[in-house]
Formats: sequence, structure tokens, C-alpha cells
Amino acid sequence: MRAPLSWLREYVDLPAEVTGRDLAEKLIAAGLEVETVDRAGADLEGPLVVGEVLAIEELTGFKKPIRFCQVDVGDANGTGEPQNIVCGATNFAVGDRVVVILPGGELPGGFKIGSRKTYGKLSEGMICSVSELGIGEDHGGILVLPADTPVGVDAIGLFGLRDDVLDIAVTPDRGYALSIRGLAREAATAYGLPFKDPADVELPGETAEAYPAAIADPSACDRFVLREIRGLDPDAQTPVWMRVRLHRAGMRPVSLAVDVTNYLMLELGQPLHAFDRSALTGPIVVRRAAPGESLETLDHVKRTLDPEDILITDDSGPISLAGTMGGLTTEIGDRSTDMVIEAAHFDDIGVARMVRRHRLHSEASYRFERGVDRDLPLYASYRAARMLAELGGAEIVPGVTHAEAPVEAAAITIPAAHPGRVAGVAYDRDTVVRRLEQVGCAVTGGETLTVTPPSWRPDLTDPNDLAEEVIRLEGYEAIPSRAPRPAAGQGLTAAQRLRRRVGRALAGAGYTEVLAFPFVAAKDWDDLQLPAGDARRTTLRLANPLSEDEPLLRTTLLPGLLRALAHNVGRGFGDAALFEMGVVFRPRPDAPARAPRLAVDRGPTAEEVASVDAALPDQPHRVAVVLSGDRERSSWWGAGRPALWADAVEAARTVAAEVGVELTVKQDRHAPWHPGRCAALYVGDTLVGHAGELHPRVTKAYGLPARSCAMELELRRLGEPVTPRAPHVSTYPVATQDVALVVDTAVPAAEVEAALRDGAGALLEAVRLFDVYTGEQIGEGRKSLAYALRFRAPDRTLTAEEASQARDAAVAVASERTGAVLRGT
Repeated sequence: MRAPLSWLREYVDLPAEVTGRDLAEKLIAAGLEVETVDRAGADLEGPLVVGEVLAIEELTGFKKPIRFCQVDVGDANGTGEPQNIVCGATNFAVGDRVVVILPGGELPGGFKIGSRKTYGKLSEGMICSVSELGIGEDHGGILVLPADTPVGVDAIGLFGLRDDVLDIAVTPDRGYALSIRGLAREAATAYGLPFKDPADVELPGETAEAYPAAIADPSACDRFVLREIRGLDPDAQTPVWMRVRLHRAGMRPVSLAVDVTNYLMLELGQPLHAFDRSALTGPIVVRRAAPGESLETLDHVKRTLDPEDILITDDSGPISLAGTMGGLTTEIGDRSTDMVIEAAHFDDIGVARMVRRHRLHSEASYRFERGVDRDLPLYASYRAARMLAELGGAEIVPGVTHAEAPVEAAAITIPAAHPGRVAGVAYDRDTVVRRLEQVGCAVTGGETLTVTPPSWRPDLTDPNDLAEEVIRLEGYEAIPSRAPRPAAGQGLTAAQRLRRRVGRALAGAGYTEVLAFPFVAAKDWDDLQLPAGDARRTTLRLANPLSEDEPLLRTTLLPGLLRALAHNVGRGFGDAALFEMGVVFRPRPDAPARAPRLAVDRGPTAEEVASVDAALPDQPHRVAVVLSGDRERSSWWGAGRPALWADAVEAARTVAAEVGVELTVKQDRHAPWHPGRCAALYVGDTLVGHAGELHPRVTKAYGLPARSCAMELELRRLGEPVTPRAPHVSTYPVATQDVALVVDTAVPAAEVEAALRDGAGALLEAVRLFDVYTGEQIGEGRKSLAYALRFRAPDRTLTAEEASQARDAAVAVASERTGAVLRGT
């Protein structure tokens, strides 16, 4: 919210010496976030005055229009004689009032003005446009002033061209601060001065109805006000002072009717909308959208409406997205004269969801989302009608349409000592009552107060909200700083230590950790090629998603990781190895539809905690990796190699090693992996995850290089982590025995390895597969697996006979279990 200081001064009599920076310090102390204070027009130096064009001579012989003008600037030039000025603009005529900067002045940007000869004439100054004055963008050239603007007066003071502008970042709970009215109230409180409410206008005693309207859905809108004006002069211009203020506040002047509604929205915080009266057909109704309805909004986009959308409609159908943007068919045009002015109070949550659904954010929706004063529509609409009558010659049609769904004001009960207990500072009852009344609350009671928040503070719903108001107005700096005494901790849990070890191990193996959003779209399940009925398709939908494109909670880590990988590949980092650890959300089939709401004035009971846990989804921790491009790069040391499915399997083994378990790898078919290059990962008989090469359709859907690989496993299924200990290092030499076994092609190498381990006994230190061979010498449907067996005894040097006996025992068990035979026998 950008707030000119001069505008704030209209409603609070700040001392003359108070600057924008002084006020910013006060507002920051009161809890508002003032980001910057801009000194608008600080580089504008006079003499800058109002002049009247007396004569215009058209100069010829040039490629563009050049005019030699005589301008009356009164006594501003010290002589009273007309000022001679050369100008290239053509949008003004003799008799027009314009802004003139005389020699010696300076325009924004360091543009100094002097007398100089140009186009064969002596030019003594410049006739200014709005961009040259720093108050807007040029639309037609020179700024032409109303005919009654006095000649020779200082234009800087007349139009407020020099001002301090506060730029305030308004938090979602302080919607009232999105208006000059709200900020002026805060300034008045900060300085202890009276506040003049711009909404404090006397309404006419009207009983007749203006344009007919009704509220069909009270949950969408609880107050809807219409007023009607006729005969607006379509050529009436927005006053310069209003255009300056709109520009300073960050809005572009458009036309008188639009500018008045925008001006009052900024001043009061109440969004307004004007409909072209001639384009309306039948009564106006506020309702939710019906199936199949659509609306073309003012941005020329035809939008398909959702049943939860809040609409303003007439007999022709939807004419506006309530509180967000009007429809194209009822837009007021350059020649519109008859208008219906709408002011309403819409449901804040409904508007927030609607703007996110349609990706259609506006200044109006920004305010409705944060809460608008429910009592303002009557006053704001009347002020708009009156301003259009005063500035544009319109006639106010007697009567007002006021549709309302009654809303009872909620009272909050709070002990007078509660703010002090929250702050750790004693506040007496009178202080608490005074501060709450300054906010606008009605307060009754003794030591226990009954507080009714004002209509402009819908965020005050809880005793702690009231405590915050007292504390911030008393000053956060008055709260003493005391270092808290932390309770003695017990360190990290075993699960936390495991996750840290896994992260360090994967980082040491060359993987980079990423943190992806836990939100996915239904399209992700199709992109991952998940079959119908797959458990991962059963998801939870967020009630208020950050984006309607991704409203679901993830059931696998892979979508976010694959998008991160695609993001890197798209920026030229094709050789990537990423990992993520996080929870996934797997709905329980027997869970209740909604978690219970617990009281906040006490701790929950064991039964209440259990009821909440029962409603929550299962949230296991998982770890996943994705790889693409080269795993080892080529260089002077030799050729590199691409990332393979085996690297994904090895990443799983790296994770398992931190738990202290060994994985059994079996071939499997499981989306999103390639059906012929997918490994199921087991610990004993427990399936813990999958790894391998991604399906070609998956890499295409996510825009990844062909043959990208991935792994995902569930940490808790690996079992309880063992405390890592340094391995015992034997001082005796190792005995190595190689063995080549021939088995059927369908026999997994992991089964052969397991049989060798079991058969070799305690002397076996390690077993490694170092060669796989298929060919005519082995026979069709057969393969040769060559293993290196390392034997070592902890207390002696093994003899060759002992090593051979252990090897033969290992081969015997492998032969018995898998049908393996020694190659060459």
C-alpha cells in the first residue's frame, strides 16, 4: 500500500514538522512494515506555475509539428509579460490553462530549464506533460488544466507535486491498513491526535429502492448496495489532484468514473464497481456459479466458471466475478453516462479461492481476501455518487438498494490481565481498555472484559488478538529482553540421526539434495504411467491449495524430483544426480473425513490426540534419487560413463549401509520404471523400494534425457538402525578365491551371491560379482557369473587348503539352491 503523506494529513492533523520518515518510525513501532519512504517530486524545482496560452504560431519547414506559443504566467516571471515558448505538442489550444516551468527550474531526472534558441525562435521555458512532471504517463501530450485554474499560481503546491510517499507491506491479518482511512487511524493513535473518519458522512434518509438486487447465497455475500447516477458528462476530466494521488498510490488514471471508484477504494478500503446502466438486463442477483457457465472478464479472457465462484448476475447471466473483476458486457465506456454503482461485502475465503482458481488477482480482490469493513458499502457508494455528481455533472437517482443477510457482532471475553501475561509486562486495566478503545473496540466489564471488535477489524477473533493490539500500541520496545532458559535436551532421536547419516552418505556419493514442494497434480500419475487402481493414485486434496494446478499431497517423492531434474537439464546441467528425503502422505482407508478441532485454552487429552492421529494420513519418511547424463565424465584420465540403472541400485545400497542392513535385489515390473530394467529392493522378505531406469514415456512426459534413472525407498521398512561402529581390522592376510558358476539366465545373481555367502561360512569377508558372460560356449538360456571371494580369519593366517574348503562349501550350497555348476566342468 502506497500512502502519500499529504493524503493522510487530511484525516489526522499531524504536526507540520512531521516528515514521511518520522511517521514511518511511528508506524513501524506500532507493528506495520514500512518498506520505503519515497520523496516524490523532491527533484522538482520551480518556478513551476500555471499559465494561459494566449497565441500559437505554427512553424513550418520541419519534419514534425513545432509551435511557437505565447503564454501568460502572471507575475511569476517578474515582468508580467507573456512568456515565449517553443513546444512540439498539439493537444492544446489558445485559451487553455497549462503548467509552465520557467528558466532556472528543474524537472525530475536532473533536466534543467533555461532560455535557448531553437527552431529559429527563443524559447523561455517549457510547457509540461504529466510524465515530465513525474505524475503519470503521457496520453495525448501536454497536461491541460481546468479553465478555472488561476493563472500564475505555484503548481507544485496547487497540485501536491512534492510529497512523501510511504510504501507499506501489509500482512494478511491487517486488511484495514490497505486504505488511507486505516493508516490515518494508526497515525492518529501513534501521535495521540484526533482522527477524522473519511467514511463519516451523513446519508440521506432514503427509503426507495434504486436498481433492483437480491442476495441468493448469504454465505457468499452478506451485504450488497447499489446506487444509480444518470447524465454523467462523458467529457468530464479527472481533477489533477486526484490523478496525482492515484499515481502516487501506484494506480493509473483511466477516466472520471473509474478514477473515482479507485480513489475511494484507496481512501476507504472499500472496492467499488460501476456498471453501464444501459447494458444491464433485469434484476441483479449475487449467487454461486451454475454448471457450464462462463464469463468474459475485462481483461478479454473468457473464463469457465467453477460452482464455488461468487458471481454478480442479471437476466443475461454472469456480469462480474464478485470482488475481483467485472464482465466485458457491462463495462463502462468512454461515452457511458448512466451507471449503477455497486459496493458489497463478499466472503473473504470465497474470493481468495476464486482468484487463485482463475489466476486473476486485482486490487479489489487483494482487499476482500484480507477483510473489508462490512459497514462501508452504504457510505462508500454514496460518496462515489456524490463525487461523480460534483466532478462530472451527474444526477443522483433518489433511493438506494440495500440487500443484507444479518450478521451478529461477535463479542470476545478476555481477562483484563491477559495482555500482561502474554507480554510478561504488567498492564493495568485502564491501559488495556484505553488501547482497545483506540483500536475501535467497544469494551465493557470489570476485571473480565467483554470486547466487541469494530467492523473494520475482522481479524480480531481471539483473546490473543486483543492482547497483540495492546502490546503493539504500548510498544514492543517496552518489553524487556530476557534470554530464555532452554530445557535440557536429549539430543537427536535415532531416526533423526539416521536421516542425517543418509544425507551425508548420499552427498558423499555425489548427489545434491533438493527440497521440492509436497504438492502434485492428478496429471503426475498419468505422467508416471501409474496403472488404474494403483495405491499411489489415492491422495488427499488440500482445502486451500497454493495453486489449483497442484492441489494434491504427494504419495511419492518422484514427481518433485523429476521436475527439479528437468529444471536443471533445461538450464544446461544435464549431468545431474539429485536426492530428496521427506514424507509422503498415504491416506488411511478407515480415517474419518475431517480431523476434530481441539480447544486452545488447555492441552489436549490423550483421547483427543488419538482422535487427531486417527484422522491424519500415514506419513512415512522416504528417500529418493534421480540421475541423468554422465555419472563419470570423460577427461584426460580416460573415458567417462553414463548413469545406469545400477547406479540407482547402488544409491539404495548406500542408504541401506547406513542402517546396517543388506539389500536383496530382484527383477520387477513397477511404474514408473522400465519393465525390463526395474529392480525391487528387499530387506529379508520386506519390500522397501524400487530402483532402475525410468520408462521412456516418463522421461518424455517430464522432458528428461533418455535412460534417466531413479530410486525410491522407505526408511522405516529398513528396520531399526544400528549404532555405527568402526569395523574390526584383522592383521592377518587375505586369501582370494575366484569362482565362475553357470546358471540359467532367469536365476538372479543376488540369489547366487546369497547362496555363496551362506555356504562359505564365517571365514568369508566379502564376495563381489566381477563378470557376467553369455555366449555359445555356455549354451542357450545360460549365463556365467564370476565371483571374487575374500577369506580371512581373525586369529590366524589361512592355509590354501582352508580357503579352498570354504570355496567348495560355498559352491556346493549355490549348486544345491540355484542349480549352479562350475564353469568348465
